Amino acid sequence: MVSNQRTLTPEVLASGVRAGDRTLLGRAITLIESNAPHHQADAQSLLKLLLPDTGNSIRLGITGVPGAGKSTLIEALGQYVIDKGHRVAVLAVDPSSSLTRGSILGDKTRMQTLSTNDNAFIRPSPSGGTLGGVARKTRESMLLFEAAGYDVIIVETIGVGQSEITVRSLVDFFLLIQLAGAGDELQGIKRGVMELADCIAVNKADGDNEQRAKTAAADLERAVHYLQPATEGWTTKVMTVSALAGVNIEMAWSTVEEFVAIAKTNGAFETRRRSQQTEWLHAMIRERLAERFYSDPRVAAHLNEIEHDVANGQLPVTEAAMKLLGYTETD
Repeated sequence: MVSNQRTLTPEVLASGVRAGDRTLLGRAITLIESNAPHHQADAQSLLKLLLPDTGNSIRLGITGVPGAGKSTLIEALGQYVIDKGHRVAVLAVDPSSSLTRGSILGDKTRMQTLSTNDNAFIRPSPSGGTLGGVARKTRESMLLFEAAGYDVIIVETIGVGQSEITVRSLVDFFLLIQLAGAGDELQGIKRGVMELADCIAVNKADGDNEQRAKTAAADLERAVHYLQPATEGWTTKVMTVSALAGVNIEMAWSTVEEFVAIAKTNGAFETRRRSQQTEWLHAMIRERLAERFYSDPRVAAHLNEIEHDVANGQLPVTEAAMKLLGYTETD
């Protein structure tokens, strides 16, 4: 156990992550999640040290409306995958408190069995209010998990209808969890979300709900035939599952394995990974530019006044934006 926080240099953390030290892995993730300027340089040094040890996992994104059983399915799937010899990391992105920016939900309490497994690591991560509910540092956390030897990484989204596109840009395989018995099975399912999915699983297919789930799956299977597949060379699969009863969990994982095999053979896997790296680059540029803009003292000196004028209809938004941007162009 490392007791002195000051001894946790990037080199020490990198060595601990590679060795699978769970305490140091947790502290490494905390470091890269930090917004403190003096932590960011160390975080980038750490990532650079570990970069050669990354990229060797299957990255899964799982989404669905609240109550669809995402956490229960992740726990059942995670346990099954571990029994198959894998190590599983879960990044469960929580909604953030608008006051404290901390996690509202407790993912470890929602995945009690999986969280106690030595071959699993669950990281509840506050979204920080970012668009889509995806934590700013999710990508970096995934790299740390890969360097620590976790070869299956699951990213769970909030499921509020905004985060799916962002998560699609992080993962190899995207699973949409749907429910039956809640009215029209296609009602409220955005076509755009379905087009992102490599697989749609109708959950809670057990007991009195089993037949309704099968009917919903049949409706969805007909619907996906009219949609553009999310991945080249792959037809979106539709199935029923019961996370609670453990029904078709093996089929779900077999679908992931089949997808990876096909995508690697036809080049879609590598193409997606390269595209995601480029997207990440541009996302970081936009983020850094926004940070520099709002931290510029010339902008800060005029921001409240211009916001007031815009809110009261005294200044057009476009003119206000150009005016603020102009303050940073006078160097």
